[in-house]
Amino acid sequence: MTVGAMRALLRKEMGHDLLNNVLPYWMEKMVDHDRGGFYGRRDGYDALDPQAEKGIILNARILWTFSHAARVLAETGVNAAPYIVIADRAYHYIIDHFADTEKGGVYWMVDASGGVSNTKKQIYAQAFAIYAFTEYFLATRHSESLQQAIRLFQLIEQHSFDRKFNGYFEAFDRDWNLLTDLRLSEKDANEKKSMNTHLHVLEAYTNLYRCWKDQTLKQQLQNLIVLFKDTILDSRFHFQLFFSEEWEVRSHEISFGHDIEGSWLLYEAAAVLADESLLKQIAPITVRMVDVAVDEGLDRDGGLMNEANLTGVSDTDKHWWPQAEAIVGLVNAWQLTHHQRYLQEAVKVWSFIKDHLIDEVQGEWHWRVNRDGNVYRNEDKAGFWKCPYHNGRAALEIMTRLR
Repeated sequence: MTVGAMRALLRKEMGHDLLNNVLPYWMEKMVDHDRGGFYGRRDGYDALDPQAEKGIILNARILWTFSHAARVLAETGVNAAPYIVIADRAYHYIIDHFADTEKGGVYWMVDASGGVSNTKKQIYAQAFAIYAFTEYFLATRHSESLQQAIRLFQLIEQHSFDRKFNGYFEAFDRDWNLLTDLRLSEKDANEKKSMNTHLHVLEAYTNLYRCWKDQTLKQQLQNLIVLFKDTILDSRFHFQLFFSEEWEVRSHEISFGHDIEGSWLLYEAAAVLADESLLKQIAPITVRMVDVAVDEGLDRDGGLMNEANLTGVSDTDKHWWPQAEAIVGLVNAWQLTHHQRYLQEAVKVWSFIKDHLIDEVQGEWHWRVNRDGNVYRNEDKAGFWKCPYHNGRAALEIMTRLR
């Protein structure tokens, strides 16, 4: 297949999936018309759980996805109005139910009716709110959404930034006191600093800098890129996942999905800063991270396996989000090198997604499959962590990059 044919295939098929599967699923099945906002969960059989709690991560990711979809699709001549309607709904629900108007920041969880049920201030969540608010601003020019993002940036810098050892602490209570249980989820290590939180602060600050050319923000975004390059990335070109306050490594697991996602997010951050020195340093790292992830994590069927440790691959399941991120990382590597093999691998990953993850009957993508291609029905179709962000963003990136 020629380069032109591969570009056209990815752009056309991923765009079709976005417009006819992913976005309609959330518009038709997840809007809570009775209590506002969006339902908190549909299970692996696609059954609605109307009493499920509603998390800030899900709501912020819906806001980002539909805002970005409206912005990108309007440029292609698609009617963006229906997507703005969903973005408006998400924005106002977050402001009305998740925003702590007294102490600042956004809460972690509300109940099905919108009452606050968990007041903790996870920095990962504050970052996703910045990412969402800034994208909503870019799509609508709603000035208050940008101000919301700036206030969250200032709160993160005031309370979470470690001025002694660098980086960001993980989690705080409503009054911005550091928590003893810092975990993002039950499967995570209880450590003061994590790659995952730093990656999404990087992502958020990158989008904020698109909107607001503040000098302190610029310095902190540059600092994050260097921190990833010099501290979080190991000599094998994998991200280390958990750290102590003083950056002692506390985990030896490898997340192939985060590696390949981080490869392109790091390059994007340097590009948005227009920092030529950093770009020259990050570009070869970006490509090397993709090479390593493909060599070690991409299975013979085209799917990206989940995790490895010091002895090799430890989790061969194929989750939905690493596949989406793999396509973007591979296309980004192709753009940097013009080596055709990256596009070839991206087409293979897309074929795996079509064959195993897209739910042609109920809609959206399944959470994960095992190495034999069997779907895990005990995992949500939509929920706190299962959102339209990874697969929606991948399609929009490809539609933009491969025009």
